[in-house]
Amino acid sequence: MSTFLDKRRDVFPPFAAGVRRALPNIYDLVFLLLLGAGLVVLARGAHEMAQPLAQLDVSPVSLDLANLPDYAARTTLRMVVAILLSLLFTFTIATWAAKSRRAELVIVPALDILQSVPVLGFLTFTVTFFLGLFPGSLLGAEAAAIFAIFTSQAWNMAFSFYQSLRTVPKDLDEVSLHFRLSGWMRFWRLEVPFAMPGLIWNTMMSMSGGWFFVVASEAITVGDTTIKLPGIGSWLALAIERRDIAAVAWAVLAMGIVILLYDQLVFRPIVAWADKFRFEQTAAQQRPRSWVYDLVRRTRLVKRAGAPVRWLADRLMRATARTKRTWTRQEVGQPVGRLQDTAWLVVVLAGTLWAAWTIFAYVRATLGPSDLWEAVVDGGVTMIRVLILILIASLVWVPVGVWIGLRPAWAQRVQPVAQFLAAFPANVLFPIFVVLIATKALDPNIWLSPLMVLGTQWYILFNVIAGASAFPTDLREAATLFRLRRWQWWRKAILPGIFPYYVTGALTASGGSWNASIVAEVASWGDTRLEAAGLGSFIARATEAGDYPRVVLGVAVMSLFVVIFNRLLWRPLYVYAERRLRLD
Repeated sequence: MSTFLDKRRDVFPPFAAGVRRALPNIYDLVFLLLLGAGLVVLARGAHEMAQPLAQLDVSPVSLDLANLPDYAARTTLRMVVAILLSLLFTFTIATWAAKSRRAELVIVPALDILQSVPVLGFLTFTVTFFLGLFPGSLLGAEAAAIFAIFTSQAWNMAFSFYQSLRTVPKDLDEVSLHFRLSGWMRFWRLEVPFAMPGLIWNTMMSMSGGWFFVVASEAITVGDTTIKLPGIGSWLALAIERRDIAAVAWAVLAMGIVILLYDQLVFRPIVAWADKFRFEQTAAQQRPRSWVYDLVRRTRLVKRAGAPVRWLADRLMRATARTKRTWTRQEVGQPVGRLQDTAWLVVVLAGTLWAAWTIFAYVRATLGPSDLWEAVVDGGVTMIRVLILILIASLVWVPVGVWIGLRPAWAQRVQPVAQFLAAFPANVLFPIFVVLIATKALDPNIWLSPLMVLGTQWYILFNVIAGASAFPTDLREAATLFRLRRWQWWRKAILPGIFPYYVTGALTASGGSWNASIVAEVASWGDTRLEAAGLGSFIARATEAGDYPRVVLGVAVMSLFVVIFNRLLWRPLYVYAERRLRLD
């Protein structure tokens, strides 16, 4: 009898065990509680965004400490929406640029220009547009703020993804062609996983970069239009205006708590999950860990709820695999293709000349050659600052980033600290710099310069960490086996391995420094105001005065400087990285 029951139990598992596996466990409850709390915060913030615009007059921004949690939630919601829009932009525009040489001719220079346009340069023209799009509603001002935050996030992510798609190892390319993967399957099964480590670190950097410009995004002043949306940025702007050190400290504390929360709940689980996409032939000795990622893996109900989604995604992927078309970069070498390339180049040049003439005609109506000369000279001064600061930041953060990236355990500890430092608004340090410069009679042209690189130097650090983290373990073991000396190891192994990532970081840091000049070359603390000569202060003065022709002139000159500099330096380095330093 016992033997029969044992066999029956093997064939038909006990009913209680089946019921127990179907019920949610403690990990499901914890995860659902976290998810529910997040959805409640998002729903409340979304409801407040749809209030009438007059609500800002009824309940203006105040430094009441009880309002700070709500302000932090509102700012976080704007940044989440902006980062989602940035991801959508990255997966479409950056992919198009990487796949099509003709699209690349337009998209890459456009990204060069857009990343150099200051946030205030966008706000000058977008505030009126969005307020007209949602008349009488707070949604117009919210959309303007979200768009401004988007402009501080999207370009860095797009450049990172573009660089990764252009440097996919050739052997993986050949494998995808051998298995006749469709363009859709190739993109999601090969290219996106390969680009994932760099994209994740740059997404974290972009999230932090949004914090750097949050004051300009939420406390909007364009001519006679002044809007202060409830948020940490507006709180900081009001605290700086009133010289309230305690309020500034509370805002920094709230910002640090928010960064720690989304690092633990969002980014660290994604980093742990994406570690499986590293390109290597041997297993890494250390892997990043996340308690949230482990929590999700131990759930029952959540994993079962996600099973139909995974099944549907797999079916869709397999359905697209039936086509033999592969989505690779479009290269044209035939005579007809050369003719099409020439025609496309003529169209691009014609559009560029038309845009340049439109800007020239608009500016010429009110400004003269002396104004143009002033903008060009100021642009040269700002360019010198950018070059010096990027060089110093590279010498400091490349070794640090390599050391951190090669040690996953340390990367986990440094990750939230680096995000906080990258997110730290330069405006918070304005009081220290302004008081120090004013009391010591220092030259603002020199001592305001470090404010430009405070938020942008982290692009270099984050990209170098991403490159070092993605450096294959087998290459590290080979370097150890060949007993490469310290300088040989840097020159022959790690520097070539991280070089594509460094170029992306330095390129975006350069563009971000130009962007940051608009808040760094003009510093104020109460009634004390300091200005450094440069294109950033030129645009800031014009924006505050509502002088649109000067704003257009300043943005156009800045864009011209950035495009020329990128074409002479960063683009050749991109090509070199793509042709000579791919992992093969």
